[in-house]
Amino acid sequence: MNIKYQITFYNDWHCGSGLAAGADVDLLVVKDRQGLPYVPGKTIKGLVREALEETYALQQKDTEPLVKMLGRETDNPDETKDARGEMSQGKSFFTNAELDDKEADAIVSAKAIDYLYRSIASTAIDAETGTARNHSLRRMQVTVPCVMHGRILDVPAGLGDDVLMALRYIKRLGQSRNRGYGRCDIVGEVEEGGAV
Repeated sequence: MNIKYQITFYNDWHCGSGLAAGADVDLLVVKDRQGLPYVPGKTIKGLVREALEETYALQQKDTEPLVKMLGRETDNPDETKDARGEMSQGKSFFTNAELDDKEADAIVSAKAIDYLYRSIASTAIDAETGTARNHSLRRMQVTVPCVMHGRILDVPAGLGDDVLMALRYIKRLGQSRNRGYGRCDIVGEVEEGGAV
Protein backbone atom coordinates (compact mmCIF):
# COMPACT_ATOMS: atom_id res chain seq x y z
CA MET A 1 0.00 0.00 0.00
CA ASN A 2 1.07 3.60 -0.62
CA ILE A 3 0.36 6.62 1.57
CA LYS A 4 0.33 10.21 0.36
CA TYR A 5 0.79 13.00 2.87
CA GLN A 6 0.73 16.78 3.07
CA ILE A 7 2.91 18.93 5.32
CA THR A 8 1.49 22.34 6.18
CA PHE A 9 4.15 24.62 7.63
CA TYR A 10 2.92 27.43 9.89
CA ASN A 11 6.19 29.32 10.20
CA ASP A 12 9.71 29.45 8.76
CA TRP A 13 11.51 26.12 8.43
CA HIS A 14 14.98 24.89 7.56
CA CYS A 15 16.05 21.53 6.15
CA GLY A 16 19.77 22.01 5.71
CA SER A 17 21.89 21.30 2.68
CA GLY A 18 25.15 21.40 4.61
CA LEU A 19 26.31 24.27 2.37
CA ALA A 20 27.00 27.93 3.03
CA ALA A 21 26.83 31.02 0.81
CA GLY A 22 30.16 32.60 1.63
CA ALA A 23 30.04 35.49 4.08
CA ASP A 24 26.30 36.06 3.56
CA VAL A 25 24.64 32.89 4.92
CA ASP A 26 26.19 30.13 7.04
CA LEU A 27 23.43 27.54 6.51
CA LEU A 28 21.51 27.13 3.23
CA VAL A 29 18.32 25.11 2.83
CA VAL A 30 18.26 22.06 0.58
CA LYS A 31 16.89 22.81 -2.90
CA ASP A 32 16.11 20.87 -6.07
CA ARG A 33 17.59 21.59 -9.53
CA GLN A 34 15.17 24.47 -10.08
CA GLY A 35 16.03 26.08 -6.74
CA LEU A 36 12.78 25.01 -5.04
CA PRO A 37 12.75 23.76 -1.44
CA TYR A 38 11.95 20.20 -0.44
CA VAL A 39 11.92 18.05 2.67
CA PRO A 40 14.21 15.03 2.18
CA GLY A 41 12.46 11.68 2.40
CA LYS A 42 15.06 10.53 4.92
CA THR A 43 13.96 13.34 7.25
CA ILE A 44 10.34 12.17 7.14
CA LYS A 45 11.47 8.55 7.52
CA GLY A 46 13.47 9.41 10.64
CA LEU A 47 10.57 11.29 12.23
CA VAL A 48 8.10 8.50 11.40
CA ARG A 49 10.55 5.95 12.83
CA GLU A 50 10.90 7.95 16.05
CA ALA A 51 7.12 8.33 16.46
CA LEU A 52 6.46 4.64 15.77
CA GLU A 53 9.25 3.41 18.05
CA GLU A 54 8.02 5.60 20.92
CA THR A 55 4.42 4.49 20.42
CA TYR A 56 5.33 0.81 20.14
CA ALA A 57 7.49 1.06 23.28
CA LEU A 58 4.63 2.64 25.26
CA GLN A 59 2.21 -0.02 24.04
CA GLN A 60 4.82 -2.78 24.48
CA LYS A 61 4.28 -3.94 20.89
CA ASP A 62 6.70 -6.08 18.89
CA THR A 63 8.96 -3.78 16.80
CA GLU A 64 9.93 -6.42 14.21
CA PRO A 65 7.28 -5.14 11.72
CA LEU A 66 8.91 -1.70 11.98
CA VAL A 67 12.32 -3.16 11.19
CA LYS A 68 10.87 -4.85 8.10
CA MET A 69 9.30 -1.58 6.98
CA LEU A 70 12.07 0.89 7.91
CA GLY A 71 15.21 -1.21 8.19
CA ARG A 72 17.43 -1.21 11.20
CA GLU A 73 18.84 2.10 12.40
CA THR A 74 22.37 1.68 13.71
CA ASP A 75 25.79 3.27 13.73
CA ASN A 76 27.36 -0.16 13.23
CA PRO A 77 26.76 -1.50 9.68
CA ASP A 78 27.50 -5.06 10.87
CA GLU A 79 24.32 -4.98 12.98
CA THR A 80 22.07 -4.68 9.91
CA LYS A 81 23.35 -7.84 8.23
CA ASP A 82 20.89 -10.70 7.85
CA ALA A 83 21.60 -14.39 8.49
CA ARG A 84 23.43 -14.70 5.14
CA GLY A 85 25.73 -11.82 6.07
CA GLU A 86 24.08 -9.45 3.60
CA MET A 87 22.82 -5.97 4.36
CA SER A 88 19.07 -5.75 4.96
CA GLN A 89 17.02 -2.60 4.50
CA GLY A 90 13.43 -1.56 4.99
CA LYS A 91 10.79 -2.38 2.39
CA SER A 92 9.21 1.09 2.34
CA PHE A 93 10.45 4.09 0.36
CA PHE A 94 9.92 7.71 1.45
CA THR A 95 9.86 10.25 -1.40
CA ASN A 96 10.98 13.84 -0.88
CA ALA A 97 8.13 16.17 0.08
CA GLU A 98 7.83 18.88 -2.57
CA LEU A 99 5.60 21.75 -3.62
CA ASP A 100 2.54 20.87 -5.67
CA ASP A 101 3.49 20.67 -9.39
CA LYS A 102 1.15 23.50 -10.46
CA GLU A 103 2.37 25.74 -7.64
CA ALA A 104 6.01 24.96 -8.42
CA ASP A 105 5.49 25.71 -12.13
CA ALA A 106 3.79 29.02 -11.30
CA ILE A 107 6.63 30.06 -8.98
CA VAL A 108 9.31 29.16 -11.53
CA SER A 109 7.53 30.86 -14.47
CA ALA A 110 6.94 34.02 -12.42
CA LYS A 111 10.63 34.03 -11.42
CA ALA A 112 9.49 34.17 -7.78
CA ILE A 113 11.81 31.53 -6.30
CA ASP A 114 13.76 34.10 -4.27
CA TYR A 115 10.56 35.00 -2.39
CA LEU A 116 10.44 31.49 -0.89
CA TYR A 117 13.49 32.21 1.27
CA ARG A 118 14.78 34.70 3.78
CA SER A 119 17.78 34.89 6.09
CA ILE A 120 17.66 35.14 9.84
CA ALA A 121 20.52 36.03 12.13
CA SER A 122 21.37 34.86 15.62
CA THR A 123 24.29 35.32 17.94
CA ALA A 124 25.54 33.85 21.20
CA ILE A 125 25.29 36.16 24.19
CA ASP A 126 27.89 36.06 26.95
CA ALA A 127 26.00 35.37 30.20
CA GLU A 128 28.37 37.44 32.33
CA THR A 129 28.60 40.60 30.24
CA GLY A 130 25.32 40.43 28.32
CA THR A 131 27.15 41.22 25.09
CA ALA A 132 27.58 39.23 21.90
CA ARG A 133 30.40 36.73 21.95
CA ASN A 134 33.14 37.31 19.39
CA HIS A 135 32.66 35.46 16.08
CA SER A 136 29.24 34.13 17.11
CA LEU A 137 27.00 35.85 14.56
CA ARG A 138 25.36 33.18 12.37
CA ARG A 139 22.96 33.62 9.48
CA MET A 140 20.61 30.83 8.45
CA GLN A 141 18.45 30.66 5.34
CA VAL A 142 14.87 29.58 6.01
CA THR A 143 11.93 28.72 3.79
CA VAL A 144 8.70 30.65 4.28
CA PRO A 145 5.55 28.76 5.34
CA CYS A 146 4.17 26.61 2.54
CA VAL A 147 2.53 23.25 1.84
CA MET A 148 4.59 20.25 0.73
CA HIS A 149 3.46 16.86 -0.61
CA GLY A 150 5.12 13.46 -0.42
CA ARG A 151 4.48 9.73 -0.54
CA ILE A 152 5.46 6.62 1.38
CA LEU A 153 5.61 3.64 -0.95
CA ASP A 154 5.21 -0.05 -0.13
CA VAL A 155 3.92 0.27 3.42
CA PRO A 156 3.39 -3.31 4.68
CA ALA A 157 -0.18 -4.48 5.22
CA GLY A 158 -1.35 -3.85 8.76
CA LEU A 159 0.95 -0.85 9.37
CA GLY A 160 -1.05 1.78 7.48
CA ASP A 161 -3.00 3.07 10.48
CA ASP A 162 0.17 3.21 12.58
CA VAL A 163 2.03 5.21 9.90
CA LEU A 164 -0.91 7.64 9.52
CA MET A 165 -0.90 8.12 13.30
CA ALA A 166 2.87 8.69 13.29
CA LEU A 167 2.51 11.40 10.64
CA ARG A 168 -0.11 13.20 12.76
CA TYR A 169 2.25 12.93 15.76
CA ILE A 170 4.93 15.06 14.03
CA LYS A 171 4.48 18.73 14.95
CA ARG A 172 7.90 20.21 14.08
CA LEU A 173 10.59 19.31 11.61
CA GLY A 174 13.91 20.59 10.36
CA GLN A 175 16.72 22.40 12.11
CA SER A 176 16.14 24.68 15.12
CA ARG A 177 12.84 23.00 16.05
CA ASN A 178 13.57 23.80 19.70
CA ARG A 179 13.77 27.48 18.77
CA GLY A 180 10.30 27.53 17.25
CA TYR A 181 11.06 26.86 13.59
CA GLY A 182 9.41 24.16 11.50
CA ARG A 183 6.01 24.10 13.21
CA CYS A 184 3.73 21.98 11.04
CA ASP A 185 0.85 19.55 10.70
CA ILE A 186 1.11 16.41 8.59
CA VAL A 187 -1.96 14.60 7.35
CA GLY A 188 -1.89 11.46 5.28
CA GLU A 189 -4.21 9.07 3.54
CA VAL A 190 -3.96 5.72 1.85
CA GLU A 191 -3.89 6.12 -1.91
CA GLU A 192 -6.90 4.76 -3.75
CA GLY A 193 -6.94 1.03 -4.23
CA GLY A 194 -4.80 0.36 -1.15
CA ALA A 195 -6.03 -1.27 2.03
CA VAL A 196 -4.87 -0.17 5.46
